[in-house]
Formats: sequence, C-alpha cells, structure tokens
Amino acid sequence: MENRCPFRVGNGYDVHAMAGGIPMWLGGVRIDDAPVGFVAHSDGDVAIHALCDAILGALALGDIGHFFPDTSDEWKGVDSKLLLKKVVEMAAAKGWKVGNADVTIALQRPKIASYVPAMRQALASCMEVAEDCVSVKATTTEKLGFVGRCEGCQVWATVCLWACGPKA
Repeated sequence: MENRCPFRVGNGYDVHAMAGGIPMWLGGVRIDDAPVGFVAHSDGDVAIHALCDAILGALALGDIGHFFPDTSDEWKGVDSKLLLKKVVEMAAAKGWKVGNADVTIALQRPKIASYVPAMRQALASCMEVAEDCVSVKATTTEKLGFVGRCEGCQVWATVCLWACGPKA
C-alpha cells in the first residue's frame, strides 16, 4: 500500500548515567561548568541520541543502536552531531526533511537554561532547519528518581518530517 501522507511524526527517548572525569555534551553543546558527563560509547549527547531515535522512528527504521552500535570501534567517542547529520541524510535519501523538532531534557544539575539558545542553534544546523523550528526545554524532576539524585539524564524528542521528494 502506498503512503500518501505528506508528513510523519516520530518520538525518541534516551537516558545516560553520569560520571566524573567526562566532558558533558548536550544538544550539540559542551556544558563547560559541568563536573560530570554522560557515560556512553560516543560523546554521550543524550539529547542528540533521542533526536536521532525520533527521526528514525518517523522513518520506521528502528533506533540509533541499529545504525551506530556501541560495539563498533567506528563510533567510539564520536561527536553525536555527526550521527544526527547522518540520520538527517538518511531521511533525505528517503524523500523526507525535518520540519520541526521538540526536545525536553530532564536534568537536575547542572542548570542548563543558559545553554538552550546554543543548543537550538547547533541542532538546527545539523538538521538544516531554521532555529525557530527547534525547541529545547530544560526541566528537573524536583529531586525525584535517578535524575533528581544527579545520577543521570533523560531526554524526550519529537520530530515532524515533511515529504520533500519522490521517495516519500
């Protein structure tokens, strides 16, 4: 059956533990005043990982681990912005373009509100959209759960893809 819908919506979710001695990358931006970073095979950018999953979900292609496995030396320590650009290229090859993205970051500490404009800019650049098509929201869990205990971070992302070519 042929899909004639001009858009697709995808949701993504990711979580990473935090540990000392690792730089914190979030939304494509280094959080300089963070005493901890995210434990991961790549640079640990949990926001970008959730965003990649949202795009891949909209394409019905699975998740980020399928394309960039944490068992592969090729992706060890990789800048997650490269992963996001590759996922956007995959969407374009199938005739889809990111219309907008909405990202919610749950992190108790450090406070990241001052980094949100830079995150929006970095993510928009990777996805080849205007900054006003990217929303990044920061919240806490009011000291509840693993996020509230500063053990990790969780991120939810939603994207809308628009048909932009004959393959859609």
